[in-house]
Amino acid sequence: MHKLLRLARLCLAILVLAAIGQQLALHAAHHFSFANFFSYFTVLSNLFAALVLLVSACTPAQREHPWLSLLRYLSAVQMAIVGLVFALLLRHLDVGLMQAWINTVLHYLMPVAVVLDWLLAPAPSPLARKTLGKSLVLPALYLVYTVLRGQQTGWYPYPFLNPANVGGAAGVALYAAGIALCFVLVGGLLLWAAKGRRPVAPA
Repeated sequence: MHKLLRLARLCLAILVLAAIGQQLALHAAHHFSFANFFSYFTVLSNLFAALVLLVSACTPAQREHPWLSLLRYLSAVQMAIVGLVFALLLRHLDVGLMQAWINTVLHYLMPVAVVLDWLLAPAPSPLARKTLGKSLVLPALYLVYTVLRGQQTGWYPYPFLNPANVGGAAGVALYAAGIALCFVLVGGLLLWAAKGRRPVAPA
Protein backbone atom coordinates (compact mmCIF):
# COMPACT_ATOMS: atom_id res chain seq x y z
CA MET A 1 0.00 0.00 0.00
CA HIS A 2 2.73 2.45 0.98
CA LYS A 3 4.72 1.78 -2.22
CA LEU A 4 1.62 2.42 -4.33
CA LEU A 5 1.01 5.68 -2.51
CA ARG A 6 4.55 6.88 -3.15
CA LEU A 7 4.26 5.92 -6.82
CA ALA A 8 0.95 7.78 -7.11
CA ARG A 9 2.56 10.88 -5.59
CA LEU A 10 5.41 10.70 -8.07
CA CYS A 11 3.06 10.30 -11.04
CA LEU A 12 0.88 13.21 -9.90
CA ALA A 13 3.91 15.46 -9.47
CA ILE A 14 5.17 14.64 -12.95
CA LEU A 15 1.70 15.18 -14.43
CA VAL A 16 1.18 18.60 -12.89
CA LEU A 17 4.68 19.74 -13.84
CA ALA A 18 4.00 18.62 -17.41
CA ALA A 19 0.70 20.52 -17.41
CA ILE A 20 2.28 23.73 -16.12
CA GLY A 21 5.20 23.35 -18.51
CA GLN A 22 2.86 22.97 -21.45
CA GLN A 23 0.82 25.98 -20.38
CA LEU A 24 3.97 28.05 -19.92
CA ALA A 25 5.10 27.07 -23.41
CA LEU A 26 1.77 28.26 -24.82
CA HIS A 27 2.16 31.58 -23.04
CA ALA A 28 5.71 31.96 -24.32
CA ALA A 29 4.62 31.19 -27.88
CA HIS A 30 2.13 34.06 -27.70
CA HIS A 31 4.65 36.39 -26.03
CA PHE A 32 2.61 36.70 -22.85
CA SER A 33 4.17 37.92 -19.63
CA PHE A 34 6.02 35.29 -17.58
CA ALA A 35 5.49 37.45 -14.49
CA ASN A 36 1.74 37.33 -15.06
CA PHE A 37 1.83 33.56 -15.55
CA PHE A 38 3.53 33.02 -12.20
CA SER A 39 1.15 35.45 -10.51
CA TYR A 40 -1.77 33.02 -10.61
CA PHE A 41 -2.50 31.39 -7.26
CA THR A 42 -3.47 28.24 -9.15
CA VAL A 43 -0.05 27.97 -10.77
CA LEU A 44 1.86 28.72 -7.57
CA SER A 45 -0.25 26.30 -5.51
CA ASN A 46 0.12 23.51 -8.06
CA LEU A 47 3.89 24.03 -8.22
CA PHE A 48 4.04 23.94 -4.43
CA ALA A 49 1.92 20.78 -4.42
CA ALA A 50 4.17 19.12 -7.01
CA LEU A 51 7.27 19.86 -4.94
CA VAL A 52 5.65 18.49 -1.78
CA LEU A 53 4.50 15.38 -3.64
CA LEU A 54 8.00 14.78 -4.97
CA VAL A 55 9.52 15.05 -1.50
CA SER A 56 6.78 12.85 -0.05
CA ALA A 57 7.31 10.25 -2.76
CA CYS A 58 10.94 9.95 -1.64
CA THR A 59 10.11 9.78 2.07
CA PRO A 60 8.83 6.63 3.83
CA ALA A 61 5.71 7.37 5.89
CA GLN A 62 7.36 6.28 9.13
CA ARG A 63 10.18 8.78 8.51
CA GLU A 64 8.02 11.79 7.68
CA HIS A 65 9.39 14.76 9.58
CA PRO A 66 7.14 17.42 11.15
CA TRP A 67 8.23 20.01 8.56
CA LEU A 68 7.08 17.72 5.74
CA SER A 69 3.78 17.08 7.51
CA LEU A 70 3.32 20.85 7.75
CA LEU A 71 4.07 21.33 4.05
CA ARG A 72 1.63 18.55 3.13
CA TYR A 73 -1.05 20.18 5.24
CA LEU A 74 -0.45 23.63 3.74
CA SER A 75 -0.57 22.14 0.25
CA ALA A 76 -3.83 20.32 0.98
CA VAL A 77 -5.47 23.51 2.26
CA GLN A 78 -4.27 25.58 -0.69
CA MET A 79 -5.32 23.04 -3.29
CA ALA A 80 -8.73 22.62 -1.68
CA ILE A 81 -9.25 26.38 -1.98
CA VAL A 82 -8.05 26.33 -5.59
CA GLY A 83 -10.73 23.77 -6.38
CA LEU A 84 -13.47 25.55 -4.43
CA VAL A 85 -12.76 29.05 -5.77
CA PHE A 86 -12.59 27.77 -9.33
CA ALA A 87 -15.87 25.87 -8.96
CA LEU A 88 -17.70 28.75 -7.29
CA LEU A 89 -16.26 31.85 -8.97
CA LEU A 90 -14.26 31.00 -12.08
CA ARG A 91 -15.70 27.88 -13.70
CA HIS A 92 -17.78 29.78 -16.23
CA LEU A 93 -15.04 32.22 -17.24
CA ASP A 94 -13.04 31.88 -20.43
CA VAL A 95 -9.74 30.16 -19.57
CA GLY A 96 -8.11 31.57 -22.70
CA LEU A 97 -5.21 29.54 -24.05
CA MET A 98 -5.47 26.89 -21.33
CA GLN A 99 -6.04 23.48 -22.90
CA ALA A 100 -8.87 21.33 -21.53
CA TRP A 101 -6.60 18.65 -20.08
CA ILE A 102 -4.45 21.25 -18.31
CA ASN A 103 -7.55 22.89 -16.86
CA THR A 104 -8.73 19.50 -15.60
CA VAL A 105 -5.39 18.67 -14.00
CA LEU A 106 -4.88 22.02 -12.27
CA HIS A 107 -8.43 22.80 -11.18
CA TYR A 108 -10.06 19.40 -10.66
CA LEU A 109 -7.65 16.48 -10.39
CA MET A 110 -4.96 18.04 -8.21
CA PRO A 111 -7.28 19.59 -5.61
CA VAL A 112 -9.02 16.26 -5.10
CA ALA A 113 -5.82 14.19 -5.19
CA VAL A 114 -3.86 16.36 -2.75
CA VAL A 115 -6.71 16.48 -0.24
CA LEU A 116 -7.16 12.71 -0.49
CA ASP A 117 -3.42 12.23 -0.01
CA TRP A 118 -3.63 14.17 3.25
CA LEU A 119 -6.72 12.32 4.46
CA LEU A 120 -5.59 8.81 3.51
CA ALA A 121 -2.02 9.27 4.76
CA PRO A 122 -2.17 11.89 7.52
CA ALA A 123 0.80 13.10 9.51
CA PRO A 124 2.40 10.52 11.82
CA SER A 125 2.01 13.01 14.68
CA PRO A 126 -1.02 15.32 15.06
CA LEU A 127 -0.38 18.92 14.07
CA ALA A 128 -0.89 21.68 16.63
CA ARG A 129 -3.92 23.95 16.42
CA LYS A 130 -1.69 26.93 15.68
CA THR A 131 -0.90 25.24 12.37
CA LEU A 132 -4.22 26.59 11.13
CA GLY A 133 -2.84 30.12 11.43
CA LYS A 134 0.20 29.14 9.38
CA SER A 135 -2.07 28.12 6.52
CA LEU A 136 -3.13 31.77 6.18
CA VAL A 137 0.38 33.22 5.83
CA LEU A 138 1.07 32.37 2.19
CA PRO A 139 -2.40 33.41 0.95
CA ALA A 140 -2.08 36.70 2.84
CA LEU A 141 1.30 37.39 1.26
CA TYR A 142 -0.13 36.49 -2.14
CA LEU A 143 -3.02 38.92 -1.66
CA VAL A 144 -0.68 41.76 -0.71
CA TYR A 145 1.56 41.01 -3.69
CA THR A 146 -1.37 40.83 -6.10
CA VAL A 147 -2.99 44.06 -4.93
CA LEU A 148 0.27 46.03 -4.94
CA ARG A 149 1.34 44.67 -8.33
CA GLY A 150 -2.11 45.27 -9.75
CA GLN A 151 -1.97 48.91 -8.69
CA GLN A 152 1.33 49.27 -10.54
CA THR A 153 0.51 47.32 -13.71
CA GLY A 154 -3.28 47.48 -13.96
CA TRP A 155 -3.35 43.67 -14.36
CA TYR A 156 -5.01 41.28 -11.92
CA PRO A 157 -4.97 37.47 -12.20
CA TYR A 158 -8.57 37.11 -11.04
CA PRO A 159 -11.58 39.38 -11.69
CA PHE A 160 -12.64 39.45 -8.03
CA LEU A 161 -9.29 41.00 -7.10
CA ASN A 162 -9.68 43.83 -9.60
CA PRO A 163 -11.33 46.84 -7.91
CA ALA A 164 -12.81 47.90 -11.24
CA ASN A 165 -14.85 44.68 -11.39
CA VAL A 166 -16.16 44.53 -7.81
CA GLY A 167 -16.99 48.10 -6.89
CA GLY A 168 -13.64 49.26 -5.60
CA ALA A 169 -11.37 48.32 -2.72
CA ALA A 170 -14.33 47.45 -0.49
CA GLY A 171 -15.43 44.80 -2.97
CA VAL A 172 -11.95 43.29 -3.09
CA ALA A 173 -11.83 43.28 0.70
CA LEU A 174 -15.18 41.51 0.85
CA TYR A 175 -14.08 38.78 -1.53
CA ALA A 176 -10.76 38.45 0.29
CA ALA A 177 -12.56 38.08 3.62
CA GLY A 178 -14.85 35.43 2.18
CA ILE A 179 -11.93 33.43 0.80
CA ALA A 180 -10.03 33.84 4.06
CA LEU A 181 -13.02 32.38 5.88
CA CYS A 182 -12.92 29.44 3.47
CA PHE A 183 -9.26 28.93 4.33
CA VAL A 184 -10.09 28.85 8.04
CA LEU A 185 -12.99 26.43 7.59
CA VAL A 186 -11.16 24.12 5.21
CA GLY A 187 -7.96 24.25 7.25
CA GLY A 188 -9.81 23.45 10.45
CA LEU A 189 -11.71 20.62 8.79
CA LEU A 190 -8.54 19.03 7.41
CA LEU A 191 -6.85 19.25 10.82
CA TRP A 192 -9.87 17.67 12.48
CA ALA A 193 -10.25 14.95 9.86
CA ALA A 194 -6.62 13.84 10.21
CA LYS A 195 -6.55 14.04 14.01
CA GLY A 196 -5.88 10.70 15.62
CA ARG A 197 -5.51 8.84 12.35
CA ARG A 198 -2.44 6.75 11.76
CA PRO A 199 -0.23 6.91 8.65
CA VAL A 200 -0.36 4.21 6.03
CA ALA A 201 1.62 1.19 7.15
CA PRO A 202 4.54 0.22 4.89
CA ALA A 203 3.97 -2.75 2.62
